[in-house]
Amino acid sequence: MTRSGIILAVTLVLSGCAVGPNYKQPSAPTSDAYKEQAGWKIGEPNETVARGAWWEIYGDPVLNDLENQVVLSNQNVKSFEAAYRQARAVVQEARASFLPTITGSGAATRSQRGVSATTGTTAVNIGRPINQFSVSAGGSWDIDVWGRIRRTVESDVASAQASAADLANATLSYQGTLATAYFELRVQDELKYLLDQSVIDYTEALKIARNKYAAGIVSKADVDEAETQLKSTQAQASNAGLQRAQLEHAIAVLIGRPPAALTIAPLRFNVQVPEIPIGVPSTLLERRPDVAAAERRVAAANAQIGVAIAAFFPDLTVSGNYGVASSKLDTLFQTSSRVWSVGPNLAMTLFDAGAHSAEVGRARAAYDQEVATYRQTVLTALSQVEDQLVALTSLASQADLENDAVKAAREAERITFNQYKAGTVDYTSVITAQTAALTNQQAALTVRRSQLAASVSLIQALGGGWTTGQLLSRGDVEHGKPPFPLAPTAASAK
Repeated sequence: MTRSGIILAVTLVLSGCAVGPNYKQPSAPTSDAYKEQAGWKIGEPNETVARGAWWEIYGDPVLNDLENQVVLSNQNVKSFEAAYRQARAVVQEARASFLPTITGSGAATRSQRGVSATTGTTAVNIGRPINQFSVSAGGSWDIDVWGRIRRTVESDVASAQASAADLANATLSYQGTLATAYFELRVQDELKYLLDQSVIDYTEALKIARNKYAAGIVSKADVDEAETQLKSTQAQASNAGLQRAQLEHAIAVLIGRPPAALTIAPLRFNVQVPEIPIGVPSTLLERRPDVAAAERRVAAANAQIGVAIAAFFPDLTVSGNYGVASSKLDTLFQTSSRVWSVGPNLAMTLFDAGAHSAEVGRARAAYDQEVATYRQTVLTALSQVEDQLVALTSLASQADLENDAVKAAREAERITFNQYKAGTVDYTSVITAQTAALTNQQAALTVRRSQLAASVSLIQALGGGWTTGQLLSRGDVEHGKPPFPLAPTAASAK
């Protein structure tokens, strides 16, 4: 083997070494079961809630159409997608350091030196102009002996994966916000219907009170009370319309449209709270994009420790240059005009007053910080699931009680109104019964709204059907593969 071959072989062997710790995913605090899971279906490991387009579990075509537009048009989601593309470009830039850098240059100069500028003893060309022509190509190659470049790429890839998970998490967040706003809008539709029906009933009651007053059966106070009840309810109906309009505007922004471009037709509220399988706590590590993002940032910080340690070792660079140079253009490319150089360069810091050691310490502290953030993210995820489990359990009991209260209040209202028409009670009793009936119906509607909001929050807390299988691999990132959307649209799923 030639000397150059031996040098190349040694270089290749050395380049297989990468200083710094190899990554190992840190442990995370989990439990065998949720504290508040009593009465809930425990899903199998391969059974995720509403896998894919999770909102379809509610069976609302209008909601389905709106949700499919979030990935395509929400401007905040687009911002996160652009952030991922930036992170991917950083990876491609870092990978370029694996290969040599090659440059080329050419020059043509004409110069003259006066006699007074001459410091030597040679008198040739003194005071006469001279030409100089040159063409050259040069290259340099950083040999990654200690793995500095590899650790940098490793860190940048993990950061890009974290950015892709951030995109998935943001998409899930805005989809959840849209679903909650949509259900609130439908609650306002139902409230408006309820108030409009009450206005019809109260108008009839006012008519009866006026007839009784005209006949001298009751006092003017009955008419005044009936009018007050009617006007108050009409004002509530108007406010429900205002709330609905504002929610419609918010939904338009969430799907990337100006408010004037979206109109959602009113509908009676008939969405039911779906059954949601919850799985076991440990599955959150694989089903929450924010947890995945935090874990990838731990991996990025771990690789940065290796980058910092590599600074203690010498940098090996091989550089070379080949070209031609001549004072005459017609002899520029002759053999006698060739110039070249090639050789290694070894550079190492001998004294830096502890700067490198401080950088390693900083990198290790940054790693510890990311580990703590990762574990806190897991704890927060567990807490969010527990919160929504207990909320939905409590709200289910409240819903049953409110439904019973509505039935009783409606019956009391009917009986009291018939008694008033028969002249056995005054109108104050009617007002009391009507107010109780309307208040209980509104309370039941509020509980139903809270149930749906909590169900959306639970689906979000469980990851919305996302899994770590959707996280881009290192090869995907390095080859510029775009991130998968959080969930397929209805059109793409067909």
